[in-house]
Amino acid sequence: MSERRSLQRRLALGLAFGVALLWLVAAIGAGLVVRHELDEALDSALQETAQRLLPLAVPAILERGMTGLPHEAIAMRAHREFLTYLVRDPAGRVLLKSHDADPAHFPAVPRAGFSTTATHRLYGEAGVSGTMILEVAEPLADRRRAIMEPLVPLLLPLLAFIPLSLGGVWWFVRHSLRPVAAFNAEVERRGGGDLTPVADDTLPAELRPIAEAINRLIARLGAAIEAERSFTANSAHEIRTPIAAALAQTQRLIAEVEPGPLGPRARRIERSLHDLATLSEKLLQLAKAEGVGLVREEPGDLAPVLAFLVDEMRRAENAGERLRVHKSDDQLVSRIDPDAFAILLRNLIENALKHGDPAAPVDIVVAAGGVLRVVNAGPVVPAAQLGRLKDRFERAGTGANGAGLGLAIAEAIAAGAGCRLELFSPAPGRDDGFEARLLLGGGSA
Repeated sequence: MSERRSLQRRLALGLAFGVALLWLVAAIGAGLVVRHELDEALDSALQETAQRLLPLAVPAILERGMTGLPHEAIAMRAHREFLTYLVRDPAGRVLLKSHDADPAHFPAVPRAGFSTTATHRLYGEAGVSGTMILEVAEPLADRRRAIMEPLVPLLLPLLAFIPLSLGGVWWFVRHSLRPVAAFNAEVERRGGGDLTPVADDTLPAELRPIAEAINRLIARLGAAIEAERSFTANSAHEIRTPIAAALAQTQRLIAEVEPGPLGPRARRIERSLHDLATLSEKLLQLAKAEGVGLVREEPGDLAPVLAFLVDEMRRAENAGERLRVHKSDDQLVSRIDPDAFAILLRNLIENALKHGDPAAPVDIVVAAGGVLRVVNAGPVVPAAQLGRLKDRFERAGTGANGAGLGLAIAEAIAAGAGCRLELFSPAPGRDDGFEARLLLGGGSA
């Protein structure tokens, strides 16, 4: 699968380099315009120079009697000539030249008007009925230098502009896409049981239809899972009724049967029906754990649920004073559904009561930061088995009754509600025992 490309990176790089490219194109366009205008101005200067020099050169040549010998204009002092000139007859014989003029830079046959050689731009002006032609030459290197001088200030800012524009555009795009990142983070941190609508108030108008489509999908998924869960619950209820009726008939049979071999057999049937009823109840809890409705929209205090459940289990499980609750000043606050939390905690406590040392207490500790610990004494669970205890129908080699679903149910509820369930053996700070630690994560579920 190809790596997914970042929209933020594509927008930032595209905008930054697009602006830089536009700047470069604008600089090149400006350079072409400057070059055209500068060529026109310099050509006009060449033509003006030739027209001014020709009236001065003709008398000087005529005074020398048209000797045919080349004459060189006398310079007042040594200097570099940016413009050089030759005065020649139509055959190409030099009649007068400036002191820096090199005939090799001029064409072999003089001509009037503009012309260009490999190294110079020239303009020729004819006089004395075409018997004399004055040509003024300008080096092309000087023209190129004159053109580059105004272009450099336009091109140099690109060196600083590209990284600055990249950083600015990156910040702007990142800031603009922050609502999208927040929306993505909210969706990702949700547990499997949180099917409440995702808030889309901060999303841009272009992306809001996507959020609305996601929320509609969540609603349809929630309805489908709720229908499946309702079917499972109704099925479990229908199974529970005949089991209860069979159990009642078995108990009546035990009461009415005369002493003999039928009594022990009836009691074994009674125990099997009790186990079947317990298994049916656990499967019903598992169906709820893997369904929806594990998270509520606003966080709430779970301390009353904990107190009620401990009090109920002290009576129902004949636990008495084995269950000990240790509370801190922090509230037990979470978005987990109270019913789901009660099922989770009941399974953790039942696991501790069944598999722990029956002569030792079970400690329920409410710690700071939304941490709930259930600790019991007992033999150490090997590390290889500890990692599998959250699997369905997995038991740690104990002889106690059970279906091996308690910790699997607790893990399913914790994962669906966005919490975390951790198991330790031996319990931290002890040489033996077992600890189930539930991290509720405060009010964020």
